[in-house]
Amino acid sequence: MAHILVVEDSNTEAKILTECLQKSGFNVLSVTTAEAAKAVLAKQNFDAILLDVVLPGQSGFGLCRELKKQEKTAEIPIIICSSKSENFDKNWGLKQGASAYICKPINREEIISTLKKLIR
Repeated sequence: MAHILVVEDSNTEAKILTECLQKSGFNVLSVTTAEAAKAVLAKQNFDAILLDVVLPGQSGFGLCRELKKQEKTAEIPIIICSSKSENFDKNWGLKQGASAYICKPINREEIISTLKKLIR
């Protein structure tokens, strides 16, 4: 069973994502900040990360870029899930190292199929 880290500052969005993933058989841990994500990633391994862009403190774009530069986390697929839906945002997210960019509101099938493609 794959382990997924959800980095989402909205409790409602985090709950929706967590329930969606758990119903599809994934183990899920949810945190609300980039700092909390870094602390968890230092202690645990994950098969993928679902990452919001707008977070308190460091943005999801900045966290993605940072994680892709670190040996321990560089190979973890990152899926950005954001309400920022402009092509500029999508392209920027992919340039930061994200494996995929999914716009909110989330589509359960899209998230699950994207995760299944990216997780080895």
